[in-house]
Amino acid sequence: MAELDFLPDPLLLKPLTKTRKENIDLESLSKDELIAKVKKLEMHVQQLRNVIAKNDNSALPKAKNKRNQRKFDFTRYKRRRILLRVSYFGWDYNGYATQDDSGKTIESELFAALLQTKLVETRTVSNYHRCGRTDKGVSGTGQVISIDVRTNLVEGEGVYEQEKYMGGEKMNDEEIDFCAVLNRNLPDDIRVTGWAPALNKDFSARFDCDGRSYKYVFPRGQVDIRRMEEAGQLLLGEHDFRNFCKMDVNNGIVKFVRRIDSVKVECLEREDNDMEGPYDMCCLTISGKAYLWHQIRCIMSVMLMIGEGLEDGAVIPELLDVAKNPCRPAYGMSSDLPLNLFLAQYDGVTWRCDPVSTEFVLRSTQKLWTHHAVKAAMVRNLLKELEMESGVSVTGQLDILTPGRRPYKSYTKLLELPVCPSLEDKVRTVVKRRKIDISGKVVEEEDSMDS
Repeated sequence: MAELDFLPDPLLLKPLTKTRKENIDLESLSKDELIAKVKKLEMHVQQLRNVIAKNDNSALPKAKNKRNQRKFDFTRYKRRRILLRVSYFGWDYNGYATQDDSGKTIESELFAALLQTKLVETRTVSNYHRCGRTDKGVSGTGQVISIDVRTNLVEGEGVYEQEKYMGGEKMNDEEIDFCAVLNRNLPDDIRVTGWAPALNKDFSARFDCDGRSYKYVFPRGQVDIRRMEEAGQLLLGEHDFRNFCKMDVNNGIVKFVRRIDSVKVECLEREDNDMEGPYDMCCLTISGKAYLWHQIRCIMSVMLMIGEGLEDGAVIPELLDVAKNPCRPAYGMSSDLPLNLFLAQYDGVTWRCDPVSTEFVLRSTQKLWTHHAVKAAMVRNLLKELEMESGVSVTGQLDILTPGRRPYKSYTKLLELPVCPSLEDKVRTVVKRRKIDISGKVVEEEDSMDS
């Protein structure tokens, strides 16, 4: 068994024999106490799943079914470097990246499927890269990973003979349907929507990505989206975005210059085709190559303030002028709920997906749509009834997306807010705490870290 860099709670590893103190009568526990115990056990189970996904499948329990006890012989198959386009809704997950104690993540579910289907032997030898990581609650309908998988072919794009390859039974000319195989073993809110042979054996979903685009969906409320669109153009180009992100100095990141190529704000769906309304669904789309931690959510927070008329668009160049404003005003980030990494661009890559596999993805995703659309319609009907019956009109659609701002509180302008510590202050704090010198040891952050 591979050495694990995380040890589960010792309680899980104790023998079944209980001490008198441990032999608790479950019937004597209250409902809240029972729920707490169940939640604790579920977390321990998920921690073990994360360890398995992060390391290898040698820690998987032995199958009881004798037919499954025969070890799969990976040496009979060559490997192929491919890209997988992964779509997921992150609302019920603790982010994309697997961490030992992070609970259920997209990555842990994805690797559970890869291991279950024997497409990879272990994560450590799969040469795995992700386009970017998204934090808790954030979705990624255009996430891309690069990985070495088992292949049915003996030659072709991306096919290679790995170390210890022995060959075996004659392989057929038909490749594995990667999308179909994985989707049958993934939760309904995670789907593989396409695959492509890698352009070369060293191709990386992270380092070879040519551009990343995010969408942020929001109700119109009292927002003037034309005003937001105009303000968004002031973000274009290369700037120091330290006042539009969370500075991750603890990991040695001290450079905050990034380039934004386009910003677009539009109405996606009107409730009334003839006029604008507060329940219209709108969207901000932002495109660039790399982003900082929480950059999109910070930008969106400022953009909504501008759209609601609380701030003037001129506040954007003020915040971009880090010589004049070296410390970020202490404003709150917008919610993670509507954020979606919807497109990762790779020049020369052509995505493949069998029509039958695509139909499966469409049908299963339509179930999700129906589930949420029915709920939304029921809530909207209730709002209409209350508004008609009472004659009261409230425009609070954005309250849930902009925490910390309430209509009954007086608004404080951004540049009048208390400020966060400056970059220099943060660096000095890290150096003092760790007693290290991080000058000259700048770490290039992951190409897409927004959440």
